[in-house]
Amino acid sequence: MKNCLTRYIFPEKHRPLRRPPLTLKHLLWIAYPPLAAFLRSRGLQLYTEANVDLQGRAEGTDWPADAETMIGLKRLNNLHSCIAQVLHENVPGDFIETGVWRGGACIFMRAALAAYGDSTRRVWVADSFAGLPKPDARYPQDAGDRHWKKSDFLGIPLEQVKANFSRYGLLDDRVRFLQGWFKDTLPSAPIEKLAILRADGDMYASTMDSLQNLYPKLSPGGFVIIDDYGVIAACRKAVDDFRAANNISAPWTAIDSCGIYWQKSA
Repeated sequence: MKNCLTRYIFPEKHRPLRRPPLTLKHLLWIAYPPLAAFLRSRGLQLYTEANVDLQGRAEGTDWPADAETMIGLKRLNNLHSCIAQVLHENVPGDFIETGVWRGGACIFMRAALAAYGDSTRRVWVADSFAGLPKPDARYPQDAGDRHWKKSDFLGIPLEQVKANFSRYGLLDDRVRFLQGWFKDTLPSAPIEKLAILRADGDMYASTMDSLQNLYPKLSPGGFVIIDDYGVIAACRKAVDDFRAANNISAPWTAIDSCGIYWQKSA
């Protein structure tokens, strides 16, 4: 399942965009998605079929053209490990990802519940399905953030994400969608308890909104997974600020160069 969701074992139709060095990152981030979208709208492509860079795909350091997830095998393996542990230890609660892109990590959550025979937990899929928000005046840490300009690449419509679940036969009433900005949807989300909270919101505001609204619902023994801690300073700052404000001393562990996780103590 992990190899399918990442396209680790398949050639993609088009060459993925490797994450560039920091000196070129912002230029390519701005230029590539609109150019690719423009060509696609006219039946053209930037590249022909290309082999997957297996190491990059394992690390989650490229932007897949076709795969349902960009988090890579290492972060999927981490998610698998966390799921297996909370199920083995009977940690109560549902699973959620905030910021789902094409839905791959949530698809894997639902697949894992099916594989382990769990018939009660739900998977919450939280996203705007329209890209990231403009910087919020509440959080000056996001001033100048440009993620909102990339909705053509990062904003995957709800209908497409549902279709991706359906391709794997995993769209059912135990998959719940929370559509909208996190500041609007998460405070009133009808979630009682969580066993896994996976936050992939990139920005300070998105990360902080996820933690403030959902961490209190995370059961002791449950896991927090932060996707962008190692590579996005605003995300890292939000996590550090939240942990300090809430006296969270549980040590976090690096998954790879990007993600971290920790287990909530009693």
